[in-house]
Amino acid sequence: MIILWIVIGLIFFFGFVVFFGAPYVPSHRRDVYRALTELYPLGKSDTLIDIGAGDGRVLRIASTQGARAIGYEIQPVLYGVARVLSSKDDRVQVRLANFWQAKLPLATTVVYAFSVHRDQIKLVKKLQAFADTQQKTVALISYGNPLVQIVDKQVGAHFLYRITPRQKKALTV
Repeated sequence: MIILWIVIGLIFFFGFVVFFGAPYVPSHRRDVYRALTELYPLGKSDTLIDIGAGDGRVLRIASTQGARAIGYEIQPVLYGVARVLSSKDDRVQVRLANFWQAKLPLATTVVYAFSVHRDQIKLVKKLQAFADTQQKTVALISYGNPLVQIVDKQVGAHFLYRITPRQKKALTV
């Protein structure tokens, strides 16, 4: 009976993420490194946002490139793992939060996301609104599937998109 409750608890604990975000699929270090050096070479002036930070691997790799890295993780166990593994790195911050309800930091220059088809349009709309508001281009690195946007560049299973601000309409009197 206890094992049944443990199994139900684990299914609930890990399964609820499927309704709010992507499943946990760890990125391969080598592939992430290539994406953050060949697709979008990170530097000290960059702030990378990782949607669904998982164990924080992408954040730590971004930090080795000199960037500030902020991860959003909705699953408490993965959040805890990412916090522990990244605790000695001052450039890495992990937040237990739903990215869709969070406000992007103003310093954001690049967003890293595991591509889930159902969230593509929502993600592009959020980043376009940010680019429009801040009047700056934001890079999006998608891992897995290409998005509905036109790909700027591809390395393996990583796709780079540039979300540019739309021109504000001039007021007419």
